Amino acid sequence: MSTEEKNRIVGGTLYLVATPIGNLADLSERAKKTLSEVDFIAAEDTRNTAKLLTAFAISRPLVSYHDHNRRERGPVIVERLLSGESCALVTDAGTPAISDPGEDLVALCAKAGVTVTSVPGCCAGITALALSGLSTARFCFEGFLPRDKKEHRARLSALTGETRTMIFHEAPHRLRETFTEFADTFGEAREIALCRELTKRNEEILRTTVGGAIAHYETTEPRGEYVLIVAGGDGKREEQSDLTPLLTLSPADHVAYYEKQGLARMEAIKKAARERGMAKNELYRLLHQEK
Repeated sequence: MSTEEKNRIVGGTLYLVATPIGNLADLSERAKKTLSEVDFIAAEDTRNTAKLLTAFAISRPLVSYHDHNRRERGPVIVERLLSGESCALVTDAGTPAISDPGEDLVALCAKAGVTVTSVPGCCAGITALALSGLSTARFCFEGFLPRDKKEHRARLSALTGETRTMIFHEAPHRLRETFTEFADTFGEAREIALCRELTKRNEEILRTTVGGAIAHYETTEPRGEYVLIVAGGDGKREEQSDLTPLLTLSPADHVAYYEKQGLARMEAIKKAARERGMAKNELYRLLHQEK
């Protein structure tokens, strides 16, 4: 089969089309062809996708498909695919279905027997990982941490012993808080790469430690979307069974235990907070309340 035949648009197929994460020149020729020839395009934000299409003189019908309408819109798209139409799924930037509601649409298509294929291209997480200077042999993608505080703490707590390089996404307004949480979870000496504005004119890669990142952003205002690449640990962590007696103590006694072991007060607070599955600042407030 020739390349032209392989790239022919087929009715009843969902095409996952990767779009640029900053530099428009990164849109592949195959992606342009697919976007030009499908029956319709399902987009996370039709306004953003309309700008992309206009830049390449592409005109195709657009429908919105995002986190807030995926349950209603997904089955409608699948029905159109089953009737023989072709659809390109795009996200605002990067590869759809990765930390994205497109995941649900792919699952619906798989269940309905609809053919799904990929038009690969940009992916911010993989781009940042490759630029990080950290190990790429084994890694895990964490994306954005949960906004729910309980789920947030549980996710970070579960990563305490992670040995693989970790990939996170973060918004600028939460960056400083996230670094503080990383310090509590992984320690300030853990290596990290801060990747912002990838492929854009102001692209910046800062390779430092968690403590270095905290110090840097004390005087620098976070700007743009970030991908954070965090080095994996050595795999050593306390067994939960060993922590059981400590977790029965009051917060103050838990901290006092580690102070008696020779830790400075703030280090004792950090360690106790990690073991109790809470943020350092929250434990600090509890200690003041007990006083």
